[in-house]
Amino acid sequence: MSNSVEQQHQAVTIAIDNGIAHVTLNRPEKHNALDMTMFIAIDQAIKTIAKDKSVRVVVVSGNGPSFCSGLDVKSVLSNSSSALKLLWKWLPGNANLAQRVSVGWRRLKVPVIMALHGKCWGGGMQIALGGDYRIASTDCSLAIMESRWGLIPDMGGTLALRECLGADQAMLLAMTAAPLRARQARKLGLVTEVTDQPVAAAMALAEQLAARSPDTNRAIKTVYHRTWCPAERRILAQETLNQIRIIAGKNQRIAVRREQGQHDLQFK
Repeated sequence: MSNSVEQQHQAVTIAIDNGIAHVTLNRPEKHNALDMTMFIAIDQAIKTIAKDKSVRVVVVSGNGPSFCSGLDVKSVLSNSSSALKLLWKWLPGNANLAQRVSVGWRRLKVPVIMALHGKCWGGGMQIALGGDYRIASTDCSLAIMESRWGLIPDMGGTLALRECLGADQAMLLAMTAAPLRARQARKLGLVTEVTDQPVAAAMALAEQLAARSPDTNRAIKTVYHRTWCPAERRILAQETLNQIRIIAGKNQRIAVRREQGQHDLQFK
């Protein structure tokens, strides 16, 4: 039986039909760049889907020219309280808000398919890595972009990188921040399929998976993620603790430079 539900979560929409939830990032004028509104909206969308027992498969795509171009640096990093909200967590092994927009998809009990196009950079790549499958357009550009801003990848994508790549390839992508074309990413194992119509291909796969037993899909997802990446809490803790050290070190260096500048002015 077909039922259709559409729900708005600020910058994210959810449309559910025949057990398939289609989640759309909806900030097209900014290439779906991640500001605090977008972070909160994605987190809420994941929680909404987790509570809906009718959902058997999830497809995530982006409205406009890109899936997600990454962090809206000017919006987020210029506000210290925003950075605190993204990184704060009760325990080191828990997922904070920044990590939940990636890890949250892994923790859903149903398959999640990411349909990627345009720019899939930085935070967008981290979100994509939260999916169980990634279907990219032929012109899609993918990059682990955080080092360009003097940061480390800390949104939970490390879990999927551990499953998909060797350590040398993962470090190369993270250290260079070099964009990959979709077919390069496919050869490395970062994407599942490359096609001219990623959303259509994702929906076709979703229909195929929705026809299978949800209990079987749930069990396969659980067993495979636990087998390929058994140290989830340790990895999440390492991401956050090392990012905090990086940010604290940068702030300390800025403070020293400012103090030195004021000292120099006094003697001019």
